[in-house]
Amino acid sequence: MGSSFNIEGKVALVTGSAGGIGWTAAKVLAKNGAAVILNDIKSIEILESRKEELIKEYSCDSIALQYNVGDFDAVQSAYNEVFKKYKRLDILVNNAGTLEDNLVGMIRKQDIEHTFSTNTSGVIYNLQFAARLMQRNKSGSIINIASIVGRVGNEGQVVYGGSKAAVIGITLSAARELAPRNIRVNAIAPGFIDTDLIKPLSQEIYNQRLNSVKMKKIGKPEDVANAILFLASDLSSYITGQVLGVDGGMIM
Repeated sequence: MGSSFNIEGKVALVTGSAGGIGWTAAKVLAKNGAAVILNDIKSIEILESRKEELIKEYSCDSIALQYNVGDFDAVQSAYNEVFKKYKRLDILVNNAGTLEDNLVGMIRKQDIEHTFSTNTSGVIYNLQFAARLMQRNKSGSIINIASIVGRVGNEGQVVYGGSKAAVIGITLSAARELAPRNIRVNAIAPGFIDTDLIKPLSQEIYNQRLNSVKMKKIGKPEDVANAILFLASDLSSYITGQVLGVDGGMIM
């Protein structure tokens, strides 16, 4: 399964990998030779089924860990499992996220807490435990999934935009701190991507978003997954502290 991306034999953990961008990223990493640890808050049956799919399709090693990224103790316990099984971690994709839109004045306390717990605290928890494992081999790549909304904002997305802007700040600070240990930390800011998150959009809003994309087409999960593969691989070995927009030219 040799690949110019040189992730053969590396161990990758992808949070929120039961569907959407996370599942596509897990498949791309497995296809290029990595052992892939799947995580999601969805049922363990779904995760186990995804794991079997990966093993069958790509002949890779894989385990499924069901935990809530916003639960510190659960994250710690999961990384103990990773250490027991692999004794290392080379790639972390902090992808798990939630989206709850509401206009200013209508935002509920529980929406703020849930969004920041998943999108922000979850990124820090996973990053911290991953970095501990990575520094054993003095190398690693952490890829945080932010959003275009965290860079330019959007009406009705004060909470989501705030949580994703925080991911960018986390990325830049962690990149500075971990660079001397040869652990790279980058973020990807997807634009308008065809996943379950856009299903609730009205046709009018869908068209508005599509018209804001200079390439005049919606992005695919594969577009983000391929960027993840690049940042996970040795081809990006001198790249850290960057926010890569995968947005078809929504912002330039």
